Amino acid sequence: MLLKRNFWASIIALSFFMSESASAEALVEDFQTWGNVTAQGSFAKITNNPDHSKFRFWLEGQGRFGDDSTRFSNGIVRPGIGYAVTDKMTVWLGYAWVPTSEPFARAGEFNEHRMWQQAVWADNTPLGRLTLRTRFEQRFFDADAPGHNDHGHRIRQLIKLAVPMPFIHPNISYIVQDEIFVNLTDTNRGIYNGYDQNRFFTGLAYKINQYATTEIGYMNLHFNRPHQPRPDQMFHILGVNLLINYQ
Repeated sequence: MLLKRNFWASIIALSFFMSESASAEALVEDFQTWGNVTAQGSFAKITNNPDHSKFRFWLEGQGRFGDDSTRFSNGIVRPGIGYAVTDKMTVWLGYAWVPTSEPFARAGEFNEHRMWQQAVWADNTPLGRLTLRTRFEQRFFDADAPGHNDHGHRIRQLIKLAVPMPFIHPNISYIVQDEIFVNLTDTNRGIYNGYDQNRFFTGLAYKINQYATTEIGYMNLHFNRPHQPRPDQMFHILGVNLLINYQ
């Protein structure tokens, strides 16, 4: 019981700290809508070969709509392959194409290309299903992006807890997660080493069947804009996710 109280106290404190830090200076705020469909699973499901059971595939697509959800602002197509080191940990690598426009971009549109590597650990705890994900990204920008002749490196750390709520419905869980982004390099396009952004999400998940789960909730995103003419940004996001898992 003490562990549970300490966990929720930590989550509330983190959310309050990020909000207070963001509100300390001028902010530009926006309401956005983000949709995400992610499918992952074992290659054995495709090849019908049990020798491929530890090899994984990842295919993700996102659409993000900004300016009060009135325009397409950002998208992601992110394929990858992985290997299950244990029944709890999988390592991954892949590529992402990220078309971007305002309000994420300062002006105009550009494409970003990323190489990414990540390790994902997940296990059941007394509180619920706990997931930890550490992701490294190498970011490359096309000729339409400011400072396109440079590239950046970034690390992302996510923690997610899915708490079953059988007193409401056996297929419903409460989701709380936080992900912090830290730039590892300075670039010519105004990216600076250090804290980049934080994403806090809370919502509900519904298990549709043995393969598919949907999530809907609120995300608070704070963009740190140090040494830039434009102020920090805070996005209030309606997030809708469809997660498909063929293990």
